[in-house]
Amino acid sequence: MTEVDPVLQADARWQLIERIIASPPFQKSARLRDLLCFLAERTIHGQLQDLSEHRIGSAVFGKAQDYSVVEDSSVRVHVRQLRLKLHEYFDGEGRGESVVVEIPKGAYTTLFRNSGHEAVAEPVATGPDLISWIRLLPWALATIFLITTLAAWFRRPPIPPPPWPLAALFDSSNQPVQVVVADINYGMTRLVDEQPVTLEQYLSPSYRSGAAFTTPHPTARDVRVNKYLSGSLLTSYADVVVVDTLLRLSGNSSDRLAVRSARELRPRDLEQGAFVFIGSPSSNPWVSYFQDKLNFQEREGVVGESLKFFQNQHPKPGEQATYQGLDFTGSSGEDYATISLLPLANGRGSVLILQGLQQEGTEAAGLFVADASNRQKLQDALGFSGSPTQPVYFEALIRTQAVAGAPNATSIVATRVIHS
Repeated sequence: MTEVDPVLQADARWQLIERIIASPPFQKSARLRDLLCFLAERTIHGQLQDLSEHRIGSAVFGKAQDYSVVEDSSVRVHVRQLRLKLHEYFDGEGRGESVVVEIPKGAYTTLFRNSGHEAVAEPVATGPDLISWIRLLPWALATIFLITTLAAWFRRPPIPPPPWPLAALFDSSNQPVQVVVADINYGMTRLVDEQPVTLEQYLSPSYRSGAAFTTPHPTARDVRVNKYLSGSLLTSYADVVVVDTLLRLSGNSSDRLAVRSARELRPRDLEQGAFVFIGSPSSNPWVSYFQDKLNFQEREGVVGESLKFFQNQHPKPGEQATYQGLDFTGSSGEDYATISLLPLANGRGSVLILQGLQQEGTEAAGLFVADASNRQKLQDALGFSGSPTQPVYFEALIRTQAVAGAPNATSIVATRVIHS
């Protein structure tokens, strides 16, 4: 931190900040000390325009000026940790302070409020007792209201942690969990070009520019369509539903979810961390990166003409060799999806994949993990219960009955335990 100016140094609020950052709860984290000093200094000086998430990330965490707060949730994660450390200080060493420091939820300003430890002079009677009681009545009612509000606050039910299997992605490092949604334009490009696309092709500059299309004699209209498909970012309604489901399931850890498009990811990003991939290889090409670890693999014949299906690589007794889904999104009938929890190749993270043959299957996979009874059925099928201390890697094939684009009546078809 830079040298503090004399005016700030003489401010009682800043002196309190200095006592806080010198206390034991803050000794192990220079980053939290810098963060608290930055927020407090800007608040005291009235420079509230500097208290945006992007500005804090650049000034305190050294982020690039063009970094995305959607992809990088480190500021929100550290502010949440700062709130906990402030509670720890004022519950311990700082419980005798006359002023309490808070960072209100949903904001980055620093709030200095009286703790209520100051002595309060007794009111001097200036008239009959009845008049005194009338004057005190509003204060008494306000006190009662405050006490009941605080009681209701502290008695509110705690927000549960993320349930299994989502819990396997949240570790003590407080690193973000990256949710990678499907690239619908990639899926449309495959249909327009009637050609499969590998992950390597998807990452190539020629594909991103639209120059990789194989149409022999493209018209001006073809060129415009290709340019739009290769240059814009769109995802599906099913992916939005699944993201919303994951946010609700994450509870008080939801600020650690960072949503990204498949087009924004790079292979180096997969060296470590926690990821959720939404969609199958025909809509999210990154899922193909993990295909060799899966027993149920998406297949299709002629792109745009043949129905997609899951190939059962090693059928068990009573299982089918293939499971065919809907003709197309929006139709009625059976669709299939898989829910898979896998380790990264180097063991430095975990990946949750929710993929359906059509959008109905993908949406059904997200809704399946949101239902407690379904999660219990899945644990029973895998042969364990409770919250495992070590990740249980698995793959589950589920079937859903879709009616006019809406999935329902989802059931487990087959499961596999994956040994890392």
